[in-house]
Amino acid sequence: MPLLILVRHGESEWNLQNRFTGWVDVDLSPRGVEEAHQAGKILKKQGYRIDAVFTSALKRAIRTTEIILEELGLKGMPYEKDQALNERHYGDLQGMNKTEIGEKYGFDQLKIWRRSYDVAPPGGESLKDTQNRVLPYYHSKIEPLLKEGKNVLISAHGNSLRALVMYLENLSKEEVLELNIPTGVPYVYELDENLKIKNKIILENKVEV
Repeated sequence: MPLLILVRHGESEWNLQNRFTGWVDVDLSPRGVEEAHQAGKILKKQGYRIDAVFTSALKRAIRTTEIILEELGLKGMPYEKDQALNERHYGDLQGMNKTEIGEKYGFDQLKIWRRSYDVAPPGGESLKDTQNRVLPYYHSKIEPLLKEGKNVLISAHGNSLRALVMYLENLSKEEVLELNIPTGVPYVYELDENLKIKNKIILENKVEV
C-alpha cells in the first residue's frame, strides 16, 4: 500500500520572529535546519522508502526537502517544485508581527485570518483559495503515483498542507479551524488502493532549543 508523507518545512526566520510570511522567500532558522535534519533521521530510522518528492517554490521548503533527502541517503534525487504548493499568500499582513496584528485588530480577528477556511486577509488568500490550487495539483501530479503504489513525500507549508489534510481527512470548516501542523514533524498516511486513509502516524520530532 502506498504512503503519503507530509512535512511542513522547519522553522523559518520569520516563524521565529512571529511574522506572517506567506510568499515572502525567507530561509530556515538554525532551529529549522535542525528540525529538517531530525525529520530526515526519523524517517530513515523508521525505514520508509521514498519514490517521489514534491515541494513548493519557496526556499524554506526546498531547503527542508534537500536536508531530508540528504539524511535519507538520497542526496541528488530529483524532485518537483511548484508554486501550487506554496504557503497561503497573506497579502497585506505579510511581514507583520502576529501579536501586533492581534493587538490592533483583535485576537479573534487574528485567529479568523490565520485559521478559518473561507475568510481571506486583506489582499491575500483564504485557505479555500489555497486549497483551490493545491488539490488540482495533488490530483494531477501526485495521485497517479500513489495509485501505482509509490511512496510520495511532500515538503510544503502550514496552510498548503492544512488544505490537503482537510481533503484527505474529510475535515469540516469548523474542524480545520483548530488544525495546526507543526514545523518539521512528518505525518505519514498509509493509504488503500482507493487512496483512502488506512492509518495515520505522526512522527514526533522534538528539537531541544
